Amino acid sequence: MQQLQDLSARRQRLDEVTVDFPGDTRVMTVSNQKGGVGKTTTTVNIAAAIADLGGRVLVIDLDPQGNASTALGIPHTADTTSIYDVLINDVLMADAVQSSPENDLLFCVPSTIHLAGAEIELVSQVAREKRLDTALREFLDTYEQPFDFVLIDCPPSLGLLTINAFASADEVFLPIQAEYYALEGLSQLLGNVQMIQKHLNPRLRVTTILLTMFDGRTRLSQQVADEVREHFPKEVLASVIPRSVRVSEAPSFGQTVISYDSSSAGAIAYREAAVEIVKRGSSRKKKGRN
Repeated sequence: MQQLQDLSARRQRLDEVTVDFPGDTRVMTVSNQKGGVGKTTTTVNIAAAIADLGGRVLVIDLDPQGNASTALGIPHTADTTSIYDVLINDVLMADAVQSSPENDLLFCVPSTIHLAGAEIELVSQVAREKRLDTALREFLDTYEQPFDFVLIDCPPSLGLLTINAFASADEVFLPIQAEYYALEGLSQLLGNVQMIQKHLNPRLRVTTILLTMFDGRTRLSQQVADEVREHFPKEVLASVIPRSVRVSEAPSFGQTVISYDSSSAGAIAYREAAVEIVKRGSSRKKKGRN
């Protein structure tokens, strides 16, 4: 009963929230080299939650599995114009963008099965690490309506696709599973970010860390949360994403949990996290003006 009352109170607070979008486009790469941390799930649900708040969001599905495209209800058969065509065949990104049935403000550049071979094909391309950056900047400069957020869903490895994402982004958004091995790959990822900063993209910063698959009944989840917050006090969001059946079910219906069951604990947690992310950007913008 208490849990239901808490959820109801949180939902009511969210319904009363208003946020500002400063007008700049925040480009975030959602990355973790450890698989199974809820990376794609986080990408699509945060994107849908931001769109629900009134922000225009573009998701770039850079994972050959195409799970983000599926969750957003975007067709991505082999003959679909996709991010593969943008990276390899110099197709304009505007020709690959599709609108998601989730929300009029939510868009996606889908992945297709062809992307699985892109790592090899990129090796021989000119400026292979900057292909996505070049295409994205051109798209953002010429598209008729500006985007508030671009979220890039990466594969769980440091290949040329992930390097392209890092070279294109201003921010690294890091989902971390609340379990024992969560911090094991973190130092390696931070080392890779430093390498990208030095050689390809000096503006890249780790700005956002979100704890996922949190189980409040276990001491382990709380210990991991405390340790992550101790090391990254400014980057870790106050919101945590609980383990949730609804979050797991939603993609099989071609939906995010935001539209599948907006009153569920998982949807409320992702909506709270989205509010934090948007407000952090707004506050940084205001500080920059002062």
